[in-house]
This record gives sequence, C-alpha cells and structure tokens, in this order.
Amino acid sequence: MKILKYILGFIGILLLIFFVRGLLTPSISYEAEIEVNKSAAESWSVMSDEEYLPEWLEGYIRSELVSGTANTIGAVSNIYVEDNGKEMVMKETMTGIELYKLMAMHFSIDFMEMDYEMMFEEANGKTKIKTKTTTMGNGLFAKSLMPFIKGTMVTQEVNNLNALQRIINANTKNYFPEIASELD
Repeated sequence: MKILKYILGFIGILLLIFFVRGLLTPSISYEAEIEVNKSAAESWSVMSDEEYLPEWLEGYIRSELVSGTANTIGAVSNIYVEDNGKEMVMKETMTGIELYKLMAMHFSIDFMEMDYEMMFEEANGKTKIKTKTTTMGNGLFAKSLMPFIKGTMVTQEVNNLNALQRIINANTKNYFPEIASELD
C-alpha cells in the first residue's frame, strides 16, 4: 500500500510539472531557412504552384477557398492534410502578402493556433527563403504539450523546405512566358 502512494505521488508530480510547463511556455517559436539558385519571382511561383504543393508540404491533400479572394489579406481557405492516415482540416487565414517577398498566414486547428510567415530575399540571382512559425496550444493540455513536440514540428518544417528547395532548383517551367516572348 505504501508503494502505491509513492507511485501515485510520483505520477502526480509529473503531471504537475507537465501542466506548469504549459502555463510557463504556452507557445513555441522557430525559424528555418533555405537558399535556392532562382529568382524570388520564380521561387514564389514554384512555391505557390498547386501542382507542386503535395511534393513539398508533408501530408498536403488539397485546399478550398471559403471566403474572400485567393492570395489577398483576409482570404480564408480550408487546407486538407493527411495526419497518421486520417484527413484533417485546418482553417487558413491570409494575414499578409507582398508579391515575391512575403506570405503570412494564420492556421487554426482544434488543438492549436499557428502564425506562419514565409519571406523571400533575392541577391545575386539567388533567393533566401526564410520561415517563422509561432504555435500556441488551445487549452491547458495542448499548451503543456507544445514544448515537447517542438522538435517534431521543426523537423517537419526543415524537411518541407528541403523538398521545396529541390523542386525550385530543378524547375524548368516558365511562369513568365510574356517576358520570354518580349525578349525574342
């Protein structure tokens, strides 16, 4: 009976630490960066090409515009992704856009809220693509879990960006045919 009290006490302390951690660290932030051998305009075009989204966004299935005009501030879309064999829907709200420079979005899921920015900076024919993410748990349990899943989220972002880098660098699709025809 005495050992049961110790076990329950130990479990209680672990739970207390878990929930206090959520109160002290309700959100997590991380950044990632890649460099590609293409212009910002071409990199942006490849990144936003619906044909390539499943190839660089892990689990991406499709998106559907719910309200507003696509790629404008305030536009709301449902993003469908596969997570552990199940389809999940995220609500995406466009919070900022500057063509070939910045795309900012807010994602809402039952479990968490996420602010995401993707920035493009061109120099000497190359483009740095940098992402910033801040994720907040919804509810005490989710807030408490955030610090423990940060590594997984960072790994997924790095994998997504590495896949995007490969696709952009290998791109041969002409996104600007009117410019090419003017040069001929």
